[in-house]
Amino acid sequence: MSAPTRIIAEAGVNHDGSEERAMALVDAAADAGADTVKFQTFDPDALVSASAPQAAYQTQNTGRTESQRAMLSRLVLSHAAHARIQAHCQQRGIGFLSTPFDLASLEFLVDTLRLTELKIGSGDLTNAPLLLRAAQHGTRLILSTGMATLDDIEAALGVVAFGYRALLAGAPSGVAPGRVAFRSAFAEAFGTGDTTLGRVVRERVTLLHCTSAYPAPMASLHLRAMDTMAARFPLAVGYSDHSLGLTAVIAAVARGARVVEKHLTLDSTLPGPDHAASLDPATFRALVAAVRDTEAALGNPQKSVQPTERDVRHVARKSLFTRRAVHTGEPFSEESLTTRRPGTGISAMDYFDWIGTPSPSDLADDTMIPPTTDADAGRTA
Repeated sequence: MSAPTRIIAEAGVNHDGSEERAMALVDAAADAGADTVKFQTFDPDALVSASAPQAAYQTQNTGRTESQRAMLSRLVLSHAAHARIQAHCQQRGIGFLSTPFDLASLEFLVDTLRLTELKIGSGDLTNAPLLLRAAQHGTRLILSTGMATLDDIEAALGVVAFGYRALLAGAPSGVAPGRVAFRSAFAEAFGTGDTTLGRVVRERVTLLHCTSAYPAPMASLHLRAMDTMAARFPLAVGYSDHSLGLTAVIAAVARGARVVEKHLTLDSTLPGPDHAASLDPATFRALVAAVRDTEAALGNPQKSVQPTERDVRHVARKSLFTRRAVHTGEPFSEESLTTRRPGTGISAMDYFDWIGTPSPSDLADDTMIPPTTDADAGRTA
């Protein structure tokens, strides 16, 4: 059986800038049984220009028409708050993870909080400077792929491979970063043959299929794209969900997602960009339970008789029985031989082999045919 699916509770900015609410989200995620709770780390001035507009869903969900920068300025957690939240995660026994949206935030997460793993959001899959710096730190990376084509993903992996290669070399290689260099690094990591760089990328990178709509309609999810991604890139593949309800995450787990991510909120009716597409604590707890049930149901690929089936197997299967009295040596016929429950005698699969076979003894009507050879005994039940 494969390792359990990693469940990430995406707290994101659902704390609305409140450290107290962020702590409550950690508690809710831990109580629900999530493996990791993830936040977002950013400097609004470094993330967006002053004139960048909100996305339509952000305007609708916040009830405000304002710039992205103005909205994000209300959703920032201080560096000190990050450290306290991380400590609280450790106390609650749940992993702490964050998504950096700018280089300074990335450096803070790695250098100050000592994170060895980062989540890169879909919006930064084409942000070469951020991807390169994350890889140069040697961090494990979860790359979300909303709004992306396979070529976009390949380009991002080329940047990541280039960064890891520089780290492996222990010193700058003298090769300047750029599209040509990134393509070369991708070819080294994902080309034919087993390479050190390829092993490092496979060990450290996970791709998450994602549809970047909030909420995302079911018809837009296309979970089979996980199969396509896994076939193109030999990496762990998972799913970041923005649809309503539990169905898509459960289906993704059944389809082989190694990591799943879902937004968590304390109250889905709160104003804010992501609350409406998030699960409340009780529903998130139900999601975790459903994922674990799905994993248990998937089991292993072997088809065999299960211990829980054995009693039913004896009761439900059929054995050979007389349908009237027969005498010793009388050949069985369709008039004297039938199949009936229980299945503890000679298997009904042997019915036709017994037609014309002499009866081993006098047998009354509705009598189980006794095995007459070792082979017969081996075919019972």
